[in-house]
Amino acid sequence: MHFAKMHGLGNDFIIIDNRNGDIKNFNELALKMCDRHFGIGADGILLVEKSESSDIKMNIINSDGSTAEMCGNGIRCFSKYVYEMGIVNKKVMSIETLAGIMEAELDIDNLKVNSIRINMGSPKFKGECMPYSSDANNLSYTFEVDGKSYNATTLLLGVPHTVVYVDRIDKNEVVEKGKKIEKLDIFPCKTNVNFVNVINKNTIELRTWERGAGFTLACGTGTCASVVACVLLGKTNNSVEALLAGGKLFIEYKDEVVFMTGPAELIFEGEINIH
Repeated sequence: MHFAKMHGLGNDFIIIDNRNGDIKNFNELALKMCDRHFGIGADGILLVEKSESSDIKMNIINSDGSTAEMCGNGIRCFSKYVYEMGIVNKKVMSIETLAGIMEAELDIDNLKVNSIRINMGSPKFKGECMPYSSDANNLSYTFEVDGKSYNATTLLLGVPHTVVYVDRIDKNEVVEKGKKIEKLDIFPCKTNVNFVNVINKNTIELRTWERGAGFTLACGTGTCASVVACVLLGKTNNSVEALLAGGKLFIEYKDEVVFMTGPAELIFEGEINIH
């Protein structure tokens, strides 16, 4: 089976062309291929599939075998891959995902994609689509984990995200508290957890404990959700530079729509036998 290994700011993926529909066992495949000791190693796999509503379809499977509705870093890698492989010959393309149809605008030089701007759509804060079961206001509330109190915001941006505000980023805290926050009873579908330190009105620093993948070097949807939360609470302006462990993303939240701009890189291509 041919594959490509790509990353978006260190958030890495295995991309497979499945337009012929041969791959059926998505979950088992992800568990094998994403294993960092016995497989290729990745945070998830991205399947390129045909779409009846868009230029192309992206199917996302996390490293634990679960399905993800959307992935910000993943969709940038996906966009670069389908363009440079000649699958979609458009500088502006529509991509079907489980979170809806996304639009990718590519910055291209000599047929190579330098960066990608994604229209991430609009965040959701209420209704059945919000996997949040507390009576507290999900835009600003407090919960406690291991005796420590956190101020938080929960919203849906393709996938559920909870933003917790901290004075400094501590990876140990992200890992130890993130995996507990993910599974709190108030999140019936679990949640991604973003630890955010607001540096100034135009800059934030964050780290994410990702539902289904654990600690990642970058999370695109998490970064977008974090900026939306900070804008709504008056912590930042509408255009923000986000500092992640793997690099920088630029997020704009205007007229209730989120735009994300950042890079994607091909690491290598290869063949693998899956038994």
